Amino acid sequence: MTDNTVAGHEEQPGRALAGLLRNWWESSARDGREKPTQQSLAKRLGIDQTTLSRYLNPAHASNAPCRIVEQLHSVLRAPAGDLDRALALARSAGKRPAATVPAGPVPAPAGPAGDLDAAARRWGRSPVRFPSLAVASLLLLALGCSVWWLAPAGGQSDAKGTAHVSDRPSEGTDWPLARKGNVLWKARTVQLLLRANGFDVKVDADYGPATAGAVKEFQAAHGLTPDGKVGKDTWPLLIVTVDSRTTKPDAVTAVQYLLHHAGVPTDSTGTYTPATMRSLKEFQESRNLPVTGAGDEATWRALLNAQGPDQHR
Repeated sequence: MTDNTVAGHEEQPGRALAGLLRNWWESSARDGREKPTQQSLAKRLGIDQTTLSRYLNPAHASNAPCRIVEQLHSVLRAPAGDLDRALALARSAGKRPAATVPAGPVPAPAGPAGDLDAAARRWGRSPVRFPSLAVASLLLLALGCSVWWLAPAGGQSDAKGTAHVSDRPSEGTDWPLARKGNVLWKARTVQLLLRANGFDVKVDADYGPATAGAVKEFQAAHGLTPDGKVGKDTWPLLIVTVDSRTTKPDAVTAVQYLLHHAGVPTDSTGTYTPATMRSLKEFQESRNLPVTGAGDEATWRALLNAQGPDQHR
């Protein structure tokens, strides 16, 4: 038995496609690049995260369309030779016939569904069939809604271990509030910007006492109430415009980091490169901002609102 056969049958193209796409994603962290989260990758592709999770799950047959396969190949920078095979698998998976139904009369299902079917036949001979049918339809609708409400959400097998919250990004347009206890993107961004403003803080993605103290010092120096929280008054003073003239690598790194986690794969180099400019323009165009390639105030605010939800330690 070869690797391409299972129990004497050729491997399903959908399973093979899922395995190949998953391998592209897992192998995308190379040459100094970070592996994109499924959340950011789904946003880049214009699909929801649950759908992407199904496409990348080798335990199930993937039905990813050719368009998505081509986009994944490009975004994840997969080996050039893999594209033809992936597209062939996608086409084969899309052409697989549905299960056939045996000829002959179909028996009525057992249980409530069968009872309803039998009742429907009786209603056809009943003078009160229309009111009864309406009542039954309402009952079925109520039952369906309750099942939908109670059913667990799918596609959670790849959720991050630290995430006790939804992976939905913020949809706001105001400056977010960063404060003591935040971890991951908020803390890292504040720390990088503090360093860009001359504060020697450690970039550990943990908004602890040292970070809060540096924020208070920054706020006091700019005539703000030193509460240690970065909000609508502190962000505009803390950010640094990022363009080809920027000489503060920590500010550039912060923009590159936020771009990458907003669904625009970007290398974190600390240097404003042509690739950084292209990524900024792509993000600005997706948010209906002026396409300048510069990280100005409006772009910073949009980048912060394109990240994941708050996470705390």
